[in-house]
Amino acid sequence: MSQEQSIRPQSEQEPIKYGDVFDVKGDLAKQPVAPRDAAVMQSSENVGLVQVAKGGAATVMQSAATQNESGGAVGHADLSGSVGDRGVSITETNLPGRRIITEAVGGQVVSQKSQPMPLSPESLLERTNITIGEALEATVLTAGNRPVDYCDAAAIQAAEVRATGRTNIVPGGVAAAAQSAATRNARVTRDEEKTKLSDILSAATAKLPADKPVTRRDAEGVIGAELRNDPNLSTRPGGVAASLAAAARLNQNSSNHHN
Repeated sequence: MSQEQSIRPQSEQEPIKYGDVFDVKGDLAKQPVAPRDAAVMQSSENVGLVQVAKGGAATVMQSAATQNESGGAVGHADLSGSVGDRGVSITETNLPGRRIITEAVGGQVVSQKSQPMPLSPESLLERTNITIGEALEATVLTAGNRPVDYCDAAAIQAAEVRATGRTNIVPGGVAAAAQSAATRNARVTRDEEKTKLSDILSAATAKLPADKPVTRRDAEGVIGAELRNDPNLSTRPGGVAASLAAAARLNQNSSNHHN
């Protein structure tokens, strides 16, 4: 299926729907493409670790959303139900000699592209790689003074789940501490009395019962948790997701350069 098909001009009354530009079914196909949908996909493409080629889903969505907004079919701040409920995702599948980048909206694939990749022996993750715990601790340097909120807690929980391989929150662990800090901070009015990220994350490695080097997939999981829980559907500059994304990139580079 071609994702680059041109968006056909439509009358002002008839907005461009997902079914007009992507091969999707059900409720999603009938929903108009909204500006915030495109913004969320663009943000995911920008912050994601996968290099999405030009002409990815965000480009198509942006073009459709702009036409819908100028035609008065959607408002600038509109978000479609499918994106609000299930979000967007970008995943990468590595195959011998190529990788496939898949973009999805509301759980349905909207774009799938194959990129050539030079064949190289899969180097094992070295112990020198940055671990999830170390990446959490690095957040203290970039955003340590920020009060913990529910968005931070969700990202920290996603990181802990990735580190431990357990789906439940570890009692006394870093996610439990972040969750209780976010709950408490929501009730406290003065910023100076709130629990800061540095209070929770400065000894993250010690609070994790298990740890592992950060992979691209770990970072994507944490990015997704932070995006879904942020009121503006964006990741925080210097926040938990940004730290894990940076660590994953460094790990990726070190494994690429290490023979």
